[in-house]
Amino acid sequence: MAFESLSEKLNQVFKKLRGKGKLSESDIKAAMREVRMALLEADVNYKVAKDFIAAVTEKAMGQEVMESLTPAQQVIKIVHEELCSLMGGEAERVRIKSKPPTVILMCGLQGSGKTTHSAKLGKYFKKEGHHPLLAACDVYRPAAIDQLCIVGEKAGVPVFQLGQEKPEVIAKKAYAYAKDHGNDILILDTAGRLHIDEELMAELGRIREAVEVDEALLVIDAMAGQDAVNVAKTFNEAVGVDGIILTKLDGDTRGGAALSARQVTGKPIKFVGVGEKLDDLELFHPERMASRILGMGDVLTLIEKAQETQDLKKAEETARRMMENKFDLNDMLDQFAQMKKMGGAAGMLSMLPGGNQIDPDQIDESIFTRMEAIIQSMTPAERAKPSIIDPKRKRRIAAGSGTKVEDVNRLLKQFEQMSKLLKQIKKSPRAFGRRFGLGRRR
Repeated sequence: MAFESLSEKLNQVFKKLRGKGKLSESDIKAAMREVRMALLEADVNYKVAKDFIAAVTEKAMGQEVMESLTPAQQVIKIVHEELCSLMGGEAERVRIKSKPPTVILMCGLQGSGKTTHSAKLGKYFKKEGHHPLLAACDVYRPAAIDQLCIVGEKAGVPVFQLGQEKPEVIAKKAYAYAKDHGNDILILDTAGRLHIDEELMAELGRIREAVEVDEALLVIDAMAGQDAVNVAKTFNEAVGVDGIILTKLDGDTRGGAALSARQVTGKPIKFVGVGEKLDDLELFHPERMASRILGMGDVLTLIEKAQETQDLKKAEETARRMMENKFDLNDMLDQFAQMKKMGGAAGMLSMLPGGNQIDPDQIDESIFTRMEAIIQSMTPAERAKPSIIDPKRKRRIAAGSGTKVEDVNRLLKQFEQMSKLLKQIKKSPRAFGRRFGLGRRR
C-alpha cells in the first residue's frame, strides 16, 4: 500500500520522542532530520520537504510544546496539521453547474489510466444521483473507443462515439447529445501521448474551443513519483488543469506524488484510484490521508464504504437475528461477502487506528475464501442448524469444498464461539461492556 514505508519510518521517529519525558531543541532537530530523510526517500519534492520541515520545526520549538506534559503528542499533532495543509487542507469536489451539462475534460499521458478512470468517475457521479455521459475523444490509440464502451457498460454509463471523427467535433456533438438527452455531466476521454508534445496540447486546446470545459482533470500515475508531479506541472502550464486524479494509490508507491502535487502545481488532488474495480475511486480527503500516514487510521472512509456496500435492510435483519440467537452460517456467509466489498480484511485493517503497523502480507485472505467454500458446500439445513453436522457430513462437506475435515471443524468451532459470545451479550450487555472497559464511571 502507498505510504507504507513512510508510515513505518515516521512511527519509528515518534516512538523515540514518546520515550522522552521532555523534549529539548536538539531532540526536535534530530527528529526532524529523520522525518526529512523519510520524506525524501518517499520521493517527496526536495523543496516541498524542506519547507515542510521548516514549518513543523518552527511550531515544535514553541513554548507550548517544549513545556507540555506530552510533548511527543504535540509534535505528532503539528505534523498531522502540516501534512493536511501540504495536501490541500480540505477535500475539493468537482464543481457541478446549475445549468447542465457540466463538462469534464480528462487528460494525461498514455497509460496513466484515463479511460478506466473516466468510467470510474462516471460511476461515481451516477451513484450520487447524476446522469453522466462518456464521450470517446481518443481516436488514435487502437481499441480505445472499444475499451471505453466496455468499461462504460460495466459502469452503467452510456458512451457517445463517432468513430474516427476529429476529437473536437466529437466533443461538440457529444455536448449537444447530452443536452438533448438529459445527461447533466459530460466526461470527455481524450487521447494521451507517451510524452508531452505540441500536438497533444494543440488538440486539447481545440477541444476547449469547441466546448466550454468546466473542469479539466489530469490523470497521473502515483507510481511515477516525482515524474508524475513534473507532468502535472507541465500540463497545468500548457493547457491549465483544475484538479488531479491520482491513480494506483493502492500499489507499491512511495507516496511522494500525493504529498508534492498540490505544492508544486497549485492544483488540488480531487480523486484517488485505490484499486482496479470501477468502484475503487475515492474523493481525496487530505486530513484522512494524513491520519493514515501517521497510523491514526481512517475510520470515516471505512464507515462510508460500509454505508455504500451494506444493504441496510439486510444489515438490520442480521443484527436482529444476532440478538435473537438466530445467527446461522448463512449470516456468516453474508458477512464474508460484505467484507469483500469493503476491500477485504487487509483493506479494512489499513483504515483502523494502528492497522498500518500490521503487515498486510501476514493476513491470509484465502482463509475467508476457504470458509466460504465450506459453507457453500453445506445443505440449507446444515447452514441453518450446524449442530446436525456429524462426522459423515463433515467428510462430505470437506470433499465438496476441496478442504480438509480439520478446516470444517475449525469453522464450526469459530461459529460456536461466536454464538456463545452473542448469547453473553444478550444475557448481560452491561457486564459484557464492563469486561471490555466500556461504560465505566469517571
